[in-house]
Amino acid sequence: MIINSDKRIIIFDGICNLCNYLVQFVIKHDKKDMFRFVPLQSGKAKQIISCFDEIIKNSDSVILFHNNRFFIKSDAALEIANILNYPWKVFYFFRFIPKFIRDWIYEFIAQNRYQWFGKKTVCMVPTEEIKPKFLDD
Repeated sequence: MIINSDKRIIIFDGICNLCNYLVQFVIKHDKKDMFRFVPLQSGKAKQIISCFDEIIKNSDSVILFHNNRFFIKSDAALEIANILNYPWKVFYFFRFIPKFIRDWIYEFIAQNRYQWFGKKTVCMVPTEEIKPKFLDD
């Protein structure tokens, strides 16, 4: 599937409080309007990831999609940080930590995210103000 857009698409767990906080954080700091958002549970997310390999299809991590390329786990988080303005860009420095270590930390947090941060019973419903930043089904 080809999505012609200059925007980066963040696919996130729509019922995870930590993931929803990430979305709110990115919206607040996305001064150049570079991102769009799709809950992982939506039909649109399934449509976007359907053409890619099993690693992406079975991922429950944050996924960053741009120019028919995916970033998952710590790579997605670091790419998002790199696109945001200073001071958040400095976190991109962590790419020098070996991927297996970064992803181990990411997976540890991801496995405990519902226990530590809680979860919603339904996906986040964007306000009218931020609704244009979300891709519809």
